[in-house]
Amino acid sequence: MQRMSSGAVGRWLAAGILAVGALGRAQAASDPLLAGGPVSYTAAQAARGKISYEDYCASCHGGNLDDGQFGPPVKGAAFRAQWHDQSAAAFEAFIATRMPPAGPIGLDSQAYADIDAYLLQQNGEPAGASELVAARLPPRIPGRPAGGDNFTSAANQDALYRQAEAAIAATLAHLQPVSDAMLRDPPAADWLMWRRTYDSQGFSPLTQINRGNVAHLRVAWSLALPISGNEMTPLVHDGVLFIESADSIQALDAASGRQLWQYVRALPGVLRNGRGARTKAMAIYQDLLYAPTADGHVVALDVRNGNVRWDHDIVTPAGGVSLDGGPIVVNGKVIIGVSLGVNTAGGDFIVGLDAHSGAQLWRFNTIARPGQPGGNSWNGAPLNQRYGSGVWTAGSYDPALNQMYFGTGNTYDVGTLLQPYDPPSASSPQGTSRDALYTDSTLALDPDTGKLDWYYQHFNGDVWDQDWVFEQTLLTLPVDGRVHRLLVTGGKLAIFDALDRDTGRYEFSKDAGLQNLVTHIDPQTGSKSIDPALTPIGGKTYLVCPSTWGARNWIATSYDPSTDMLYVPLFEACMNYSWVPRSPAEVAAGGDDIHGMMRPRPNSDGKFGRIEAINLRTRQIVWTRRQRAALTSSMLASAGGVLFSGSHDRVFRAYDEATGQPLWQTVLNASPNSTPITYAVHGVQYVAVVAGGGGPLDSAVGTMTPEIVGPPGGTTLWVFRLPGPGGPLAARALGH
Repeated sequence: MQRMSSGAVGRWLAAGILAVGALGRAQAASDPLLAGGPVSYTAAQAARGKISYEDYCASCHGGNLDDGQFGPPVKGAAFRAQWHDQSAAAFEAFIATRMPPAGPIGLDSQAYADIDAYLLQQNGEPAGASELVAARLPPRIPGRPAGGDNFTSAANQDALYRQAEAAIAATLAHLQPVSDAMLRDPPAADWLMWRRTYDSQGFSPLTQINRGNVAHLRVAWSLALPISGNEMTPLVHDGVLFIESADSIQALDAASGRQLWQYVRALPGVLRNGRGARTKAMAIYQDLLYAPTADGHVVALDVRNGNVRWDHDIVTPAGGVSLDGGPIVVNGKVIIGVSLGVNTAGGDFIVGLDAHSGAQLWRFNTIARPGQPGGNSWNGAPLNQRYGSGVWTAGSYDPALNQMYFGTGNTYDVGTLLQPYDPPSASSPQGTSRDALYTDSTLALDPDTGKLDWYYQHFNGDVWDQDWVFEQTLLTLPVDGRVHRLLVTGGKLAIFDALDRDTGRYEFSKDAGLQNLVTHIDPQTGSKSIDPALTPIGGKTYLVCPSTWGARNWIATSYDPSTDMLYVPLFEACMNYSWVPRSPAEVAAGGDDIHGMMRPRPNSDGKFGRIEAINLRTRQIVWTRRQRAALTSSMLASAGGVLFSGSHDRVFRAYDEATGQPLWQTVLNASPNSTPITYAVHGVQYVAVVAGGGGPLDSAVGTMTPEIVGPPGGTTLWVFRLPGPGGPLAARALGH
């Protein structure tokens, strides 16, 4: 489903793809417009479609559908002749993927269906008793017929067209299956998962772009994407870049940006074509690309053509939960967590799907059930009054131990933990604990069965919304004279805990010093003592640091294994916190019962963005870099000694890993509220990042710097490289 510029569509229309003509209604009624007979729609739907047509179509095709100056008639003999041999699916797909010319796929899915109904009505198709439903759209490779249509057969297919098609085919044919061995040890040129490798280090071994030449980075190419919450991480394999935004997944030539294929998903109208979607990651395995969708499904697409191989529903949009973390593939299983669920009783979960069929193989509930281990840690609350423990970050994996690791979030109804239940639930007697398992924890799971091997709760009884749901970085370090396989992860408090990942045993912590809740960390267990003065009392306001947006949030750290340096994006802010007690009926209805008004830290100098370089071997801070604008992108470290990150002021920067000194920067079209990557094609290294703002984190941190105003919309994929043969400078010399 190729997006076309308005100029391209104009030329295409002028070439006569849709011929002009007229037809009487009598002939239309006796001869169905589309192959297969009349298509069902209602008169009310056609009336809605007329309004949408006038808003989006009439300026080109005319108010009477055959009197426009800039578009051909969309009713009459020639129009019917064009579509007479086409299916309803082809008709719907054409309109939804090519119109309007200035913004194909830009309307609500229901609006497209309504316009289809109006065009059918105006071409003599009789109304029926049921509405035309927005179809799920098939993928389309540019220039190739799909589903029997003749969109391309009527276009100019000259030698240059055939040459371009051959180049696309060759690029796609070059894609090799991604094996388990490749996932364990990815090619240096590829970026196959959210943090590149199973250990979630966010580190690239590429060195072509380094601290000595990064100042010469230039734009290689860019691509406008459908507007979304903009948290996506591109994937790259064998020179093909895969990107998801809103309702669209595209395969692109990673060197040039040329579109190879595109999958567009028809979504319920309430999702506004996925404008609010903020998925962070996809996954790739063998010949399939796995992607969460805005309507709560996971789809598996053929990497060579975008065809859907399977489609499995996990959650429904009406359920208040989403798949905004992203999947990881382990041992032939697609494993993904569910998040949010402010009103979803029983909390969130992680599922394992068969990578070949999509069938669900197992499910692990991230809130302990009454009668099960940890089930009596909810202050006597019944299961239907336990909320949250979301998983909104992709997991990590240790092949040697065959263990997966996920972090979890907090509970949304803190009154569950602060108010006694009277009487307590019979299946969950009161008085055991208020730890609220498995919130704010690391979970070690068997990827084959979903069985819990061990857990560690970093912050028990969290009633301040200080999730511990972020990346689980796997590394090897000496501790007390002995080498340990460690897992390092930090919560919103910006306290980083190190665990022995064989057993879950606590090893050490590093506090960035931006919080006031924890007064002491037990050196043996990691148990955290809370300032009793900050224990919530209903209706009272407290100064709590950090805010509910965290001293760190989902934007990920990077770890350089050659130097043992962890690079951490931080946000310096606090909040005025209050808890509002609610009645049992209100608790049962769900919802959040705490309020946090963000405010600067005491004695703030107005700098909110901060990067900290921590040597995990010595546990010392090596350097700190502070700035006015908050950091909004994940860190990207590389063997070239360069660290990349972006911020709320639209600036994307490269730093010297050793010193934190800025080496290069560029201003993007919008804030890069996403995860940058680096990859190589034909020996040339590229850096890619999605910009567009609009994510909840980006919106929240902006309240501290109101003078930094981001543009609305404009989600864009930016790709940079060094100048050289075939690069941006050469292209400029050729006049492109």
